[in-house]
Parts: sequence; C-alpha cells; structure tokens
Amino acid sequence: MDIPESMKAELQACNNGKGIDLESWIGLSGNFSLAVGYASIFCPKFIQFEDYIFVGEDMDDDSIKTVRAFEKGNTPQSVEIVINHFHIWHLHYVGCPDLSVDKVIVIGEALKNIYEARLQYLFPERPCTVEFFKPEDSEDIEKYYISFWQKKHESKNA
Repeated sequence: MDIPESMKAELQACNNGKGIDLESWIGLSGNFSLAVGYASIFCPKFIQFEDYIFVGEDMDDDSIKTVRAFEKGNTPQSVEIVINHFHIWHLHYVGCPDLSVDKVIVIGEALKNIYEARLQYLFPERPCTVEFFKPEDSEDIEKYYISFWQKKHESKNA
C-alpha cells in the first residue's frame, strides 16, 4: 500500500527516527475496539432486498420509499446509489485533525477494491458497479464518497 504523503513524517519520526512501517505503527497506535469498528466498514454485510442490493444489516420498504420521495426521477440505480453511499470523511468525527485528501483517496480506493471483490463473491449472478466518487475540486474533502449499484439497473437509467 502506498503511504499517504501526510503520514510519512509521522512514521519516519517513530523508533527514534529510524522509522516504522504501517503494520508496526498500527500495533503501537491502534486498539481492538477500533479494529472491530473498521471491520464493519471494510468488510460490511451486504443484503439483497427485493430487486436491490444494499450495504447494511437490514432494509425495509419505508427506507426505500423515503429515498424515492427525496430523489426526483429516481431509478433503481439512483436508489441503490443513495442508500449505499458512504462519505469517506465520516469514518471519523468532524474536525478530526489528521483528515487529508491523500488519506481519503487511499481509503476510498481500498474500499472500492474490497466492495468490488466482496459483491462479486456474494452476488455473482448480480454484477455491480462500485465507484469511488472524486469531486472536481480535489480539496472538497466532504464530497469524496463510495457507492455501488447493480449493472442491470444502468440500462434503465437511460
């Protein structure tokens, strides 16, 4: 994994200036409670509900109706995109001091790869498109997000 530029100085300062790799740094800095929380993001449960695939534990008709009412001209694809989207900066609290674009990009790309593999494994008969959305203004950190939808819904969007 490429280490984000914004982390290199911190990692290099460890071990009396000899530096440290990411895995060792996690061992010194992290905790198991955070690891469990991250597992829910990096290895989420995906469910099939009616003709949709969603990330999460459960789904109901009311949630889908709410999205349909909110999204004008909604399609099955737009419903899946809205319900399945995750803004990368929401991984931690508002104002987290080490939030940076380079970290958001590394995390977003990792989530994209994980979601693609996991969705293909769990739903081989329902191919999905996973996209890591990056804003035109690369510094607009709140607009980086990941989402997915089934490919079969794409043609219904035209």
